[in-house]
This record gives sequence, structure tokens and C-alpha cells, in this order.
Amino acid sequence: MSKYQAIAEAMQQGDVAGILSDSVKVYPHSFEQSGNVKLLMVKQDHTKYILAVGAGPLFDELTGEVENGTKVCPLVTANRLVLNKYFDYTVPRAFGTQSSTLGLGDRLGIASAGHIKTVLGKDVRPILAQQSIREITLTNRDYNDVLNGACFAVFQEGYKDGYGADGDHLKVESDIKMSLDLGFTMITLDCSEKIDNSVETISTAEREQKYNQLPAAKRKHYESRYRDKTFEVAGNSITFDKDTLIINVLIYGEAVDFMEHVYVTYIKDLGRAVDFEISIDETPSPTAPEAHFFVAKELYSRGVTVYSMAPRFCGEFQKGIDYIGDIEQFEKEMVIHAGLADDFGYKLSIHSGSDKFSVFPIIGQYTKGRFHVKTAGTNWLEAVRTVAQVKPELYRKMHKYSLEHFHEAAAYYHVTTDLSKIVPLDQVKDADLADTYMNEDNARQLIHITYGILLQAKDEQGDSLFANEFFRTLSENEEAYEQALIKHIGRHIDLLGK
Repeated sequence: MSKYQAIAEAMQQGDVAGILSDSVKVYPHSFEQSGNVKLLMVKQDHTKYILAVGAGPLFDELTGEVENGTKVCPLVTANRLVLNKYFDYTVPRAFGTQSSTLGLGDRLGIASAGHIKTVLGKDVRPILAQQSIREITLTNRDYNDVLNGACFAVFQEGYKDGYGADGDHLKVESDIKMSLDLGFTMITLDCSEKIDNSVETISTAEREQKYNQLPAAKRKHYESRYRDKTFEVAGNSITFDKDTLIINVLIYGEAVDFMEHVYVTYIKDLGRAVDFEISIDETPSPTAPEAHFFVAKELYSRGVTVYSMAPRFCGEFQKGIDYIGDIEQFEKEMVIHAGLADDFGYKLSIHSGSDKFSVFPIIGQYTKGRFHVKTAGTNWLEAVRTVAQVKPELYRKMHKYSLEHFHEAAAYYHVTTDLSKIVPLDQVKDADLADTYMNEDNARQLIHITYGILLQAKDEQGDSLFANEFFRTLSENEEAYEQALIKHIGRHIDLLGK
């Protein structure tokens, strides 16, 4: 007899809510039907499958082994594509400019169910699939894995309110094309390599000399449109004198050309909606109103439709901790940037938005709820919090390894972590690990930025030092991890006014 026979019989009868099994976990919200074929997600030995019973095209198209008439289907790309074909709600979608969205970035591929439960009943839509190329490299995943994790979580929870998929911080055209070919519904274009930050460090005369080397037609274009002109936008006067114009052309001109090129080449004629986000936040100083206006006006005059834009705000948006800076000044800047975004018709985007609790109410207020807030690493930290609570010996090993490799990871992040302020492990009881380290900024950043090192760490035999035990622990404590996400991400949503 198949170990799934009793479950298959319950599926045939349409009664899966009461299934009890010592060895198989059932996800009743996943119960679905197309024609005469019924599907249900289960977990056996820490691995999830979709069971299919019945006869019809859906059954035939799914990949898997058949046991006594029940097809046991692994959660692989081929089966994700079959679900996409038969159940529209499992396909990622674009949300446009009128809804609030939260980029959730499930680095581990196991957080989306908790994210879905967090947004249920809230006026915000989740971008469940959101990863940068760096993140998937550090976690040994690819963009198919990212889509699979989101899609199967949506199926598992029977979530039908829609989710998005963001190719996050993409710089290279081949990566943009790859993500769109796979079905990603949002592109966050990272323009950092096209923004010339050196312009701010040279003299006025040097800037003018550099500007005069631009083609005459390009200078004429910009001067006829902006020089010595004042624009009234969202209650603000924005004026371009000669030097202001030169600065913005030199800093952002190449980036704007790149934005236009990407839009025309990959998005404009794609035949489906794509939320196109512009990231101009990779600058050493805050984005001036003139810079924001310049980029936006150029894009719209060229017919580029923008979904959201991420300027660089004052203060610091470091990983995994609250906002650092002058909140009154942040509010003043938010008024202007939100007004500009509203006037041009796109949403304002806030990057490194994880845990920025002190400024969330300001963001929600001045964007009028039309925002995109990116989070990612915070769900990793909640996973680590869960491990610290249920398996302290594993946490201790990971913490020690992170300390040993902190400087290696810090080369890739801007953080102000002070390791001397982290309480030594031997001074903390097991029961206090989670609160001591996951509620303290320096320890949070330590664990946050070493996630790739921890997940890739191997012993001398090439076996995983932490990853296998880490994922198994979270599988054994699936509900605890979900509750941690509901509490933590829920706080984000509440403070944003949603």
C-alpha cells in the first residue's frame, strides 16, 4: 500500500482538512482541482511534494512517480510551469503604480508561506520572488529557484490575491533579458555603474570643461529644456542654473540613456506588463530635488514608463537595523520626493527598507500609501532567531563562525558594526540567545552580512558546516518560523499604515 493512499482517498472525496498522518504533513489550503484531477501539497521527510490523483491532461503533464494511481510530483521548475498553465494565481503579476507593494526577498526559499500569511487581509501586495544576482550567488540558487519558491508557496497557501517577481538590482543586460524570459514581472535597474559620482568632487571649472566635451547636440538638448528655468512641481520650485544643470547632466546623463535603452530594448514591446523600477540611490550624498526631477522629466519626455524610483535619502539605510539619521530632515526630504513621484505618476521606492521602523509612518503618510519598500535580509534574521530559540547549540556555532569571518563579509556592505559591543557567547544563557543577539544592532548586522558565508561553509570533507542542519531545523519548526515572520514583517506593514 502506498504511504499516500489514505491521503489520496481523502483527496478523491474532497475532504482533506481532517487528514491525520504521523509521517506526512498535509497543507490543506493547497487542495486544488482542474477537471477530474485533484492536487494537494504534502511534506515527507522534510521534502515537499504535490500529490495528484484523477485522470486528465493536468495529471499527465505533471512530472513525478506514480504510486498506486497517485502521482508524487517534486517541486521542480517543470511542475511550476504546469501549475502556471492551469492556475493563473500561481503566475507572478505586475501591480502598476496604484497599489502598495512590499519586496520580501525570500533568500532561503522557505519564507514565502510566512510572508503570505503576514499580508493576508492587509492592503499591500507581496513581491515574493525578489533576489539580486549577488544574493543568488551567495545562496547557490538561480532565478528559477527563486520563482519556484514563490510559486509553490502561493500554491501551498492557496493565495489568490497576486504576487510579484522582481529581478532585483540588475545591472547587466543579459541578466535583465534572462529574468524577463523566465517571467519576472518587475525589473529593478541598478544604475550605479552609469552614475558618475566623481563629478561632485571636482571644481566648477573642471565640471564645465568635462561638460563641454559632450556632443553639441546633447548640450543643446539639455540647455534648451532646463537652463535658467524654474519648474513648479508638487508645491516646490526647482531651478536649474548653469552649474546645477551641468552637475546633473554629468552625474546622471549616461544613466538616463541606459534607463531608456533598457526600457526600449527589453520592456516596451514585451507584450506584457512589467513594473520598471529605477534605482538612483547608489550615490554618496542624498538625491537633490533637482536630480530627482531631472531624471524623471528626461525619462517621461522620452516615453519611458516608470513604475517606481528609489532616490538616495539623507541618513543611512544600513542592513538589518533601524534608520540612522535626522528624522526631521528625512521627513522634509520625503515630502519633496513623494511629491515629485506623485506628480510624475510613479511610486516612491525605499531600498534597504528592512527594520526602518522609525521612518515607516513618515513613508506611509507622505506617499499616501503608494510605496514600494524593499526588504530581504530580515527574513534571514528571523530564521536565525528561530534557530537560536529551538537549537541554541547550532546558533552558537554559527555566531562564532560569523565573528571569525566578519571582515571578509564586511567588504561587500556598508555597515558600522562594532564587534566589541556584542556580548560574548559565554556570557549568554541558551534561553537568552535570541533576544540578546537578534534584538541588538551590532549582532544583527554581524549575522545579516555573513549569511552567504554561513550557508556556503564546508568542512575538510566538503560537507556542509551549517546549511543542512539549519534548513532541517527550520523544517522541523516551520510554524515557529512563520510566526516569527508574521510578527516581524507584520510590524513593518502596521507602521507603514497598511
